[in-house]
Amino acid sequence: MSDSRVYAHEVTALGAEDGGGFLVTFPDIPGVIGIGAHAEEAVADGQQALLACLDALKAVDRGPPVPAAARAAVPLA
Repeated sequence: MSDSRVYAHEVTALGAEDGGGFLVTFPDIPGVIGIGAHAEEAVADGQQALLACLDALKAVDRGPPVPAAARAAVPLA
């Protein structure tokens, strides 16, 4: 399993029209989200979803996406 802490996440407060609470997304891995009544709950839910995604990729012999921070550190030739 890859280290999920290398992936940046974004926390968004949801308006009442969307049910309230918070949404967590991972820009490097579209479709992986977390939700919760509080930001901390949403982050924890998102981390579980991220780990499940990384495990699923490993199960089908696919590598994890390269985090944006790692891509930015690679010098251009």
